[in-house]
Amino acid sequence: MVEATNWLPTAPMQALRQRACQLTYLRSFFAERDVLEVETPVLARHGVTDLHLDSVAVEMSPVPGCRQTRGWLQTSPEFHMKRLLAAGSGAIYQVFRAFRDGERGGRHNPEFSLLEWYRPGLSDVDLMAEVADLVCGWLGCERPQTLRYRDAMQLYAGVDPFTVKDDALATRCEPWVGRSVAAELGRDGCLELLMSHVVEPALRAQPPTFIVEYPASQAALARVSSKDGHQVAHRFELYVAGIELCNGYWELTDASEQRRRFEVDNAARAAAGKAPMPVDEALLAALAAGMPECAGVALGLDRLLMLKLGVERIDEVVSFPLERA
Repeated sequence: MVEATNWLPTAPMQALRQRACQLTYLRSFFAERDVLEVETPVLARHGVTDLHLDSVAVEMSPVPGCRQTRGWLQTSPEFHMKRLLAAGSGAIYQVFRAFRDGERGGRHNPEFSLLEWYRPGLSDVDLMAEVADLVCGWLGCERPQTLRYRDAMQLYAGVDPFTVKDDALATRCEPWVGRSVAAELGRDGCLELLMSHVVEPALRAQPPTFIVEYPASQAALARVSSKDGHQVAHRFELYVAGIELCNGYWELTDASEQRRRFEVDNAARAAAGKAPMPVDEALLAALAAGMPECAGVALGLDRLLMLKLGVERIDEVVSFPLERA
């Protein structure tokens, strides 16, 4: 039985009006830059292979031309948008309803709003400037500083992510998850724990900050370069008041390398006891056909609205989170 007030939205009407203003702002921002708004499928024949993301499966009846009976709600519009890029779309953006299984908390809901855009001809550094224009224009905040991932981890967590030994890294994580769990996390799992439990809280007291030059193992869809003898990804994340707001790449365009990374992802999923996911062959075909050199970024619109309104929980900016949907 539904409680007497559970039919009501969790967000006040002021927040919903601000959401509408946010959409108007975004469309004006991209219209001025001649970036095309597109729509792509929310339900598709594939999910994602990423170890840390779980797609929501949907059972379907067979339809003419497609006998597949299982689909997945998309965690982002990335793969379909890259197919549009390969087809000659030029610069594109999308306001998208994304789904990620098991994600619920103060800043997470399994269904959420995502802004994603791609800029042919731009690098990750070029796109960071446009991200700053969009975010600072909406929030009225100062422009972000830039901090290397390695420097952030050394400064706030006391570890060098490229040289620290695995056992020492696991020991560093024991205060939060215990010895046995820390030993099972793996190198990237430990680094991600330190990022969320140590670095992100420290960034709350800092101005807006781009974190750049992540370890190559933490960016399956980005280009990789050598830096100070280590492989780093052309990836950036923007933090505002300690909130992770967006994730951007100078995009990988090599189909063979992308297939290899999908296979590595699925091996990691199997080792973690998760089911391997079907590889998106249509994306790989698009890359092989020739996706243009570009940079792309995904930005959480619910979190952006939280920052605008100065609220702490996603429930305060969405009308009906999972429990009331």
